[in-house]
Amino acid sequence: MNLSRRLEKVRGTESTTDFIEAVPPNPFTAQGGAAGPATLGRIHDAKSAEAASALDLVELPQTAAGASGALRALKERASQALYERLGARITDSSLEEAELHQYVKDELKAVVDEEQVPLTTAERQRLIREIIDDVLGHGPIQRFLDDPSVTEVMVNRFDQVYVERDGKLFMTDTKFASDEALRRVIERIVSKVGRRIDESSPLVDARLADGSRVNAIIPPLAVNGPALTIRKFGRDALTIQKLIAYGSLSPEMAELLQACVLARMNIIVSGGTGTGKTTLLNALSSFIPDSDRIVTIEDAVELQLQQDHVVRLESRPPNIEGKGEVAIRDLVRNSLRMRPDRIVVGEVRGGECLDMLQAMNTGHDGSLSTVHANSPRDAIARLETLVLMAGMDIPLRAVREQVASAVNLIVHISRLRDGTRRVTHITEVQGMEGEIVTLQDAFVFDYSAGVDANGRFLGKPIPTGVRPRFTDRFIELGIHISPHIFGAQPVRGR
Repeated sequence: MNLSRRLEKVRGTESTTDFIEAVPPNPFTAQGGAAGPATLGRIHDAKSAEAASALDLVELPQTAAGASGALRALKERASQALYERLGARITDSSLEEAELHQYVKDELKAVVDEEQVPLTTAERQRLIREIIDDVLGHGPIQRFLDDPSVTEVMVNRFDQVYVERDGKLFMTDTKFASDEALRRVIERIVSKVGRRIDESSPLVDARLADGSRVNAIIPPLAVNGPALTIRKFGRDALTIQKLIAYGSLSPEMAELLQACVLARMNIIVSGGTGTGKTTLLNALSSFIPDSDRIVTIEDAVELQLQQDHVVRLESRPPNIEGKGEVAIRDLVRNSLRMRPDRIVVGEVRGGECLDMLQAMNTGHDGSLSTVHANSPRDAIARLETLVLMAGMDIPLRAVREQVASAVNLIVHISRLRDGTRRVTHITEVQGMEGEIVTLQDAFVFDYSAGVDANGRFLGKPIPTGVRPRFTDRFIELGIHISPHIFGAQPVRGR
């Protein structure tokens, strides 16, 4: 650079044209070809542009979150206003269900209109549906109750809800607004079946209109707030054919069980919690002839018998004064005076076991019941324990003789690791040998087949090859079964 050029540069009067020619192209130059500002300015502007761009990106979710929060606040205000408008009418038993629904819809529309909040048609419909679910239904878990793929709904606390699908548990993003909202849903459920839940009676078993089983527990027993568990019942009862299609039992098993029910054998269905004992009991009851008079006895009505000649009895807890309790044992004793052909006890879990066994031993053949146990052998031990819970001083040998004489067959069902429910044992109770009740398996599940790539068990129930002694009774009654179902050659009866 010569002297004159240096002087011009110092004075600031250097030729712009020459300068542009001398300086290489600038990456920060604007697209129109005009020079950009100084380097620091360009960096600052670039950072500002990035920040603005990021702000634009964040703004949309923040706006959506704000809209969702506003809708939630509107829902809470509208729900509160609706409760104030309804007052005691929401628990008025004289109102028909359809009439109450229509009244709530009309009042809710008036409440939403009074808010004068601009809502789209979709938002308005969603708001009304959610509030009606809160007020008349089961709140945010209503959609799971309407979903046929969900078999169980578990609310650990108001903001933690799990569901069971295909035998597996999944956490959901569903939440109740508060403990009070969850408590209202629980009270609505139990009040419809004449039960109550409060601090003096903080746990309850109940049922929904479709027969789904409900258990609720509240503080002070539930430390984290109210907890609710709903085991759903399908709209259509599972038949033996469906259980065969699902792989829960084999056609040979079904043929044997049908013959046992027709031959009026006393059957105990055993299994752990949630294995499907009641479902299997329902399926077995479908084999009972329509001409038989059936009396069912349950803690909370769950059985869905398809016959017409059925009397359904349900136990009753004590009232707030601790009086008025009617236990299952009382109902079992009362059922003996009702001329039953079959007695079906939903589950034995106490002293009623003694009365049930006595009924089985005194002419009431063909009775069915369920018991919690981990195997057929454990089922026998549990029945013995339940008899002793009756409070009578009976020698253990006498108890075992009673069990061995009353129970003909144990059907054991398990929930396997892959989530499927399978009948793993069909076991004959043969009698007593010394001090021991002898059992003989007719079918067992084959675990040795392993699992497939998805972890599903490949095994199936297989016959042991031993023909049960009670098959002679089938021949006497003219009940025919295929000889091959036991995996052995036919044996002639006496």
